[in-house]
Amino acid sequence: MRGGNSSSSRFFTMHHVVFLYFLTVIAGLSISFTEGKIVSQVWKVENQYKSLDCVKKLVISINGMTPGPTIYAQEGDTVSIEVNNFLMNNSSTIVHWHGIRMIGVPWFDGVQKVTQCPILAGDKLQYVFLVDQAGTYMYHSHWGMQKSNGPYGMIVVSPKDGVVEPFKYDHDRSIMLSDWYHKSVEDQTKGLFVPPFTWVGEPQSLLIQGRGRYNCSFASKGSVCQSNNTDCSPYMLTVDAGKTYRLRIGSLASLSALSFEIQGHNMTVVEADGHYVAPFVVSSLYIYSGETYSVLFTANQDPSRNYWMAVNVVARLPNTDTGLAILNYRQNNTTTPTTAPPIGPLWNDTASRISQSLKLRAHPDRIISPPKTSDQKILMLSTENTGEHGLLKWSVNNVSSIWPEYPFLISLKKNFTNAFNQTSSPVTYDYKNYDIYSVPKYPNTTYTNSIYRLKFNSTVDLILQNANTLEPNHSGTHPWHLHGHNFWVMGYGTGKYDPEADLEKTYNLVDPIMKNTVPVHPYGWTVIRFIADNPGVWTFHCHIDAHLVMGMVAFFEEGIDRVGALPNSILGCLKH
Repeated sequence: MRGGNSSSSRFFTMHHVVFLYFLTVIAGLSISFTEGKIVSQVWKVENQYKSLDCVKKLVISINGMTPGPTIYAQEGDTVSIEVNNFLMNNSSTIVHWHGIRMIGVPWFDGVQKVTQCPILAGDKLQYVFLVDQAGTYMYHSHWGMQKSNGPYGMIVVSPKDGVVEPFKYDHDRSIMLSDWYHKSVEDQTKGLFVPPFTWVGEPQSLLIQGRGRYNCSFASKGSVCQSNNTDCSPYMLTVDAGKTYRLRIGSLASLSALSFEIQGHNMTVVEADGHYVAPFVVSSLYIYSGETYSVLFTANQDPSRNYWMAVNVVARLPNTDTGLAILNYRQNNTTTPTTAPPIGPLWNDTASRISQSLKLRAHPDRIISPPKTSDQKILMLSTENTGEHGLLKWSVNNVSSIWPEYPFLISLKKNFTNAFNQTSSPVTYDYKNYDIYSVPKYPNTTYTNSIYRLKFNSTVDLILQNANTLEPNHSGTHPWHLHGHNFWVMGYGTGKYDPEADLEKTYNLVDPIMKNTVPVHPYGWTVIRFIADNPGVWTFHCHIDAHLVMGMVAFFEEGIDRVGALPNSILGCLKH
C-alpha cells in the first residue's frame, strides 16, 4: 500500500522548485527539476481500427492502447514523455496533462493555440514536467475534439516515502470512464462549424476502461459490429474477498455527466482531483468530465458470485445504454453476473447531485485554508448563443472565444502585438436584469480572442452562473476545468447569483475542498477561488468537448514577465 501526503508539501509554489540533480536538454533549453527520480515513456500516437464497443472504428491509440498507458510516478518526480505523431491525413496532435500545474514549464501544458504549436504529423515533442503533489490525474489530447477518439489515460502519483495517507487500503486500482461515438471526430466537428448546424447528439456507448458493448442489431448500415469481438469484452476487476481496494476513477467523457456504482458494494469517497476528502459513503458516485475521484470499497459480498460495475448518463435525458464492467471475486470461476445490471439514479435528480457536491470537504487533517477575501471577482454567465450562418455557439457572458493565429504564450513572450486582441477580456453581463430562467432575449453572440490579465499573486473569485439555453425550460450542467492551478470551491447555490446580496456569507471558509474541475448545476451558481501565482497563460473552459470548441472558454495571463525562455520545440508554427 502506498503512503500519504502532508498538507505542507501539497501547496507547491514557484520557490519550491529546487534545481538539483536532473538536467535535460530540449531543443537547446536546459530545464532542471527536483531530487525525485525521472519517469520516462516514449509514445507512438497513431490511428488503429478497434472495436471498443463492438463496432469497428478508426481510433487514436497510444502505443497500441486505448486508453493509453498509465503513468506511475511519485510526488517530486520528473516525468518525461516523448510523443511521436504517426497520425494519418497530416493530423496534428497535442497532449494536456490534466491536473498537473506545470510549474516552471507553462509551455508544456499542451493546449492548442494557447501554450504551444501543435505536434505535426511525422514530428515529435518531448514533454518534461514536475509532478508536485500526490493524487489521481489524467492526460488527453487538447487538439479540437480529438480527445473523444481515444488518446487519453491516467496519471497516478503516489506520496513521498514515509508520508501516510489519511486512510488505509490493501490494493490500488484505477479505471477510466468515457463515452463513445461511432461518427468520426472530423464529421462531428464539421456539423458544428459548417451550415446547417448539426449537433453531435448523444453517445452510442459508455466505456469502462476502454470497453463497452453496443447492440449490434442497431448498428448503422455498412458498419462492422461483432458482439463476440474480444476488444469489447467487459473490463473485469478481480478482487480477493475481505480486502479493501482504492479505486481511482477518472472521467474524460466527451459530453456526458455520469454516475458510477458497484453492485452490492458501498463506496467511501476519499480523494477528489488530487486532494483528500473528509470521507463520506455513496452507493452511486456522480462524476463529471475532467474529474477524478478515489473511492474505497471492501470486497465483503458473497464471493461465489460476481457483480456489475455500472455507468449511466445523468444530467441529460439518456439515449445511451448502461456501460458495464465486472467485479470478479477470485474464488469463483464464473464470469458474467447472473443479476440484472443497476439502473442508476434518476437522470434529472439534480438535488442528489448538488448534495454530493456539498459533501465534498477537505479532510480535517489536510485542510489548506483559502484567503479570507479576494482581490478580484469575475462573473461568468454560461450562455448558448446564435452565431454566424445560424450556427450555435457556447459563450461566456454572450461572448464566444476564438483562437488566435499563434499561441497566446508565444505571442506574449515574442511581443506579437497584432496576434490577438490586446484589450483585457473582462466583460460582464447585466446580472440585475438578466432572467436566468427564460430563453435569452438577445441571443446573438459576439466573438473575441482577448485574454484576462490577472495581477500576479492576486486572489481571484470566479462566479460561474448557469442560465436557460435557447431551448425553453432547459439549463445544462457544465464541468469547468482550470489549467495550471488548484482552486478552492467556495460554495454552490441555486437561482441567480447577486453580487450585492452578500452571498459571500454563505462561502465555506472553514474546510473547502480544492479541485481543478467543478460542476455548475442547472439554474445554479458555483464560486471558486484561486491564487494567480503560476506564471503563464492558462485555459479555463467547459470540459464538454463540443462546448469548448464552440467558444465556451476563457484565458488567464499572470506573471508573464516571470516566464523563462521558450523552448524551440514548441515554436514550430511560427513563420520564418
